[in-house]
Amino acid sequence: MNLANQVLLALILGIAVGLGLNWSELASNPWIQTNIIEGVFFVVGQIFVNGLKMLVVPLVLFSLIPGIIGIGDIKLLGKIGSKSFALYIITTAIAITTAIAFAVFSGIGENMTIPFEGGFAGKEAGKSFSEILVGIVPSNIFQAMANSEMLAVIFFAIFFGIALLIEVKRSADLVSLIEQINRVIMRMVEMVMLLAPYAVFCLVGKAVAELGLDLVAQLSGYFLVVIAALLFHALVTQMLLLKALSGLNIKTFLTKIRNVQLFAFSTSSSGATIPITLRTVQERLGVDRAVSSFSVPFGATINMDGTAIMQGVATVFIANLYAVDLGLGGYVTVVVTAVLASIGTAAVPSVGLVMLTLVFNQVGLPVEAIGIIIGVDRLLDMTRTAVNVTGDAVVTTIVAKSEGKMDLSIYNDPNAGLVDDDEIEELLHHKS
Repeated sequence: MNLANQVLLALILGIAVGLGLNWSELASNPWIQTNIIEGVFFVVGQIFVNGLKMLVVPLVLFSLIPGIIGIGDIKLLGKIGSKSFALYIITTAIAITTAIAFAVFSGIGENMTIPFEGGFAGKEAGKSFSEILVGIVPSNIFQAMANSEMLAVIFFAIFFGIALLIEVKRSADLVSLIEQINRVIMRMVEMVMLLAPYAVFCLVGKAVAELGLDLVAQLSGYFLVVIAALLFHALVTQMLLLKALSGLNIKTFLTKIRNVQLFAFSTSSSGATIPITLRTVQERLGVDRAVSSFSVPFGATINMDGTAIMQGVATVFIANLYAVDLGLGGYVTVVVTAVLASIGTAAVPSVGLVMLTLVFNQVGLPVEAIGIIIGVDRLLDMTRTAVNVTGDAVVTTIVAKSEGKMDLSIYNDPNAGLVDDDEIEELLHHKS
């Protein structure tokens, strides 16, 4: 059984065990709660997530720099960057517009009364747009790395890469060193991936055991509309864009991207999924590293299609619940605010709730109302993260195809990239 199937099996088992614990009320047992849910499940899952996060900053640095050098032409770099940025912003705007349309036509929140406890702190909502722009250029790159300020890290990597591209003939040894470091980091990623099936089982099992289905049932309208909008965007909007702008086979893409979606669903973090996304688009989809090493981490930072969908539906839901008429101006404000907020949203679990306070403030909705949807946000967070990383891969593939930076023989080969998982496992098992 290859790694992708192991992860899928672990996901199914995690859901089954989590529901079993929840329905049998064992999840509330002090011993189970302490030793299993907050013990084994939390520890194994968090070690895996931390392992991936540990590699995100060095992976972005040492894959983006040689990726820029590999382009070999500053004019071509400008084309890749501008295309990626434009597509990410456009897809995010389409996503939140779709979400608002779904929410308005469904009428969720109308004539509903859901008890909730306030206390959600909105004071840590996102930075202003001017602060986001200023923060792109770090005053201290090491502090930016320590705080995982990915826009700043990406800026430094691009700036360093462009300078190195200009001096490449006189810096061949440095280029070679960076490429060697990049290969070592990719091997570290592959080693961390071996823990993936166990981690997915624990992460999903913990989430389902704690949430259960009761709270989901209370907010079924909101939950189902968000899910419907997410699925529509991932399976219709994004796939139509892929087909229209690249002409590639949609079924092949969805089959090969499954692994990335599963990891994103399990970790709820686009940032933590960067290593898997990079490896998949390069080895399974045939995207040249020169494009993927720029577009994937860039997308994980600014492409928040799934988060934007949640914000759009949540805003309409809460507005209906409080009988607030947003009007056309309000909806436009939501679209613009959510798109700009997505640029500064960190690629970590549940950050969408914090950024939602920014949207609520802009349209005059009570921030404390976010407490209503916190209960079901974990499962939605997992789903929207899968949509986010799908968008990263779609844009990366479109840009690579348009620039002739894609190996179509790899894309069309159903087994491309699969054998590596088995080889790594056999190698490490043999050494041990």
